[in-house]
Amino acid sequence: MSAYTRYAAVALLAALAVGCTASHPGSHPVPRPGSGPASGPGSHAHAGAPVAPDAGVRPFTLVASGEIIASPPDVLATAQDDAPHDGYDYRPMLKGVRPVISAADLALCHLGAPFGPVNGPFTGYPVLQTPPQLATALKSTGYDSCATASRHALDQGVPGVHRTLEVLDTVGLRHSGSARDATEGARPVLLRVPGGARVAQLAYTGGTAAAWRPAYAPWTVRRIDEKRIIADARAARRAGADVVVVSPYWGTEYRTAPDARQIASARALTASTTGGRPDIDLIVGTGAHTPQPYEKVNGTWVVYGLGDQISGAMKKPRGNWGSIARFRFAPPDGAGARWRVTRAEYLPQLAEQKPRVRMRTLVRNGGHGRIRKKIGKAVLSRGAAADGLTLGR
Repeated sequence: MSAYTRYAAVALLAALAVGCTASHPGSHPVPRPGSGPASGPGSHAHAGAPVAPDAGVRPFTLVASGEIIASPPDVLATAQDDAPHDGYDYRPMLKGVRPVISAADLALCHLGAPFGPVNGPFTGYPVLQTPPQLATALKSTGYDSCATASRHALDQGVPGVHRTLEVLDTVGLRHSGSARDATEGARPVLLRVPGGARVAQLAYTGGTAAAWRPAYAPWTVRRIDEKRIIADARAARRAGADVVVVSPYWGTEYRTAPDARQIASARALTASTTGGRPDIDLIVGTGAHTPQPYEKVNGTWVVYGLGDQISGAMKKPRGNWGSIARFRFAPPDGAGARWRVTRAEYLPQLAEQKPRVRMRTLVRNGGHGRIRKKIGKAVLSRGAAADGLTLGR
């Protein structure tokens, strides 16, 4: 890292603290640039070089949530109002889901837009640019890694991709789906969870909205291609991954049922094996702005759509519905076997819009019974209950 880059990282880190200085339960310090992902409460996974399989590895719990759309006018206004001084603070917005996220051994999110400079401007649809202070809130909430491949990943061009990854690096969040160079684009993201398991997150998008991926930098954003995904999954396995998770950005907007492309891709990806072992262990998708079914396909859990994690007022009410997926993985029974999902759960979520935007889990909230039932109907519509999916607590 050059002296200039170090200076820029330190300046960015200081700026990200603006608007996030208020005390919130469970918040924890942001790591110094270059120190790697933080450890301690609310931070679970950490990087590590591949090592030989350890017979002492323990089960772990993974959670994944949907697309984060943090720059619509109402969301921006809430983040400004919640900031103790100038700037933006998204932690109060996420406080309602923090217990679920921070309790998991590994927590995955999906960014729906690039970060802008600290002082903006910040914009909503159709060309998105999000306050980088969001990254501090995601880390504080307990997330470990974020997919960055989305429809709006190139809304601010290649500079926006670079800036987004630099912000995530600064706060200690891992990332997958976009890259600054060919080397980074080819390297699998490996996350070590408590208990010793190594998890790879691979992220892809079905397309981008505002700009084409530049021909001179094809690694900038990963596009959905089944052959490429399978090759990447096998590379991650060779690099030491015990569990391979794919985070696709796909689906038809506001449609609660998966479309034909999603179904075909899920079947192809879950059918791929090497030496009798599936190449992919879990698929957690987003992009449709509404919850879609969970389904076991070829023995592998597929979440077609998680809905959105953060959203403002949407075109349709179900655009403010979401789900958080939670899976418990247990070590394989023997050499060459896969890690097994021993518990599969979904937690319905609502992005409340008034008086301020707030993310709520609906498991214990009796005031939203109708919405909870509609989310459950979508999630369970392809027979997931028969395969063991339950409502989380």
